[in-house]
Amino acid sequence: MDQVALQDRLGAKIERDSGGARKLSYFHVMPEGHAGLTFGYGESDATGRKQDFILKIAPPGVARRGNTDVYRQGLLLRTLHAAGLAVPDVPMDSDREDELGSPYIVMQCLPGRTFVVWEPHSSFDLGPESVSQIWQQAATALAGIHAYPWRDTLSGWQEPRKPAEELAYWPKILDKAQEPRWIEKGRKLASALERRIPPDGPVGVIHGDYQPGNVLYDGLLLTGIIDWELTGIGSQTLDLGWLSMMNDRQCWQPEYQPAVALSRDEIVAHYETARGHKVENLDWFQALACYRMGSIACLNVRLHRTGRRIDPMWDRFASSIDTLFDRGLELCR
Repeated sequence: MDQVALQDRLGAKIERDSGGARKLSYFHVMPEGHAGLTFGYGESDATGRKQDFILKIAPPGVARRGNTDVYRQGLLLRTLHAAGLAVPDVPMDSDREDELGSPYIVMQCLPGRTFVVWEPHSSFDLGPESVSQIWQQAATALAGIHAYPWRDTLSGWQEPRKPAEELAYWPKILDKAQEPRWIEKGRKLASALERRIPPDGPVGVIHGDYQPGNVLYDGLLLTGIIDWELTGIGSQTLDLGWLSMMNDRQCWQPEYQPAVALSRDEIVAHYETARGHKVENLDWFQALACYRMGSIACLNVRLHRTGRRIDPMWDRFASSIDTLFDRGLELCR
């Protein structure tokens, strides 16, 4: 995407919508991001009063489905925000392409920064007590998202996806891997998962990529849950499986270890206390998370190495693809 052209279009829209009373004061790519087109920008009026926003825009010329259907996040986030949950509000969105060149959503800018588990920002205290609070709050906030009564307001937003459908989505992503070994291991894990598909379990809103790297913390206070590209309606243990995978040192190579201070059982206990019921079939859903993450990494490593979407993080991540698939197979036994 031509960022200069996008900035010009956004500035023109702000002035047009406000009758010239407001102007674009800054515009930049959001730091610490590794997927999607996400920008921070500010608006200011004649008195100097400023407001900060986050713009997410769909990649131009790409089919609008799944993580590239940015516009669909708007209704979900507004709904959850109105219910008092820790997500950003969406004051503006559009599925049109004539305004900014592609569908988009504009979100409020919440305070804090994400806790990227493999390389936390230097501002975070990495002592065990502080890291424990970060993971505990993430587990408790997830229970709040999962408790939302989605059938009341989101019944037509998306059809629920069953575990078998979720599993069936990923082979086409895995097959984009450059390394034949990754494809072989991924397929072996997919077969093991297919033989053990569990019941749906609790069904409702899922984040799809739930982990501290998609949660904002102001100091040690959780302020918001962001990056909803993989959201949907489905088996909610999927989010617990993903959170468990991110926490599990056996999923990652020694040079790419997460900052953790709670065991999987402790994290799940915090979630169960907040949610009010027991989590079942977690090994299967964590193995599914290993398969999903490994497949996503296969695609993104290829995009980076072929120059289609440069992000050096994926080169560092590549060494853990084998580990993820191997750990998933262990969990399926």
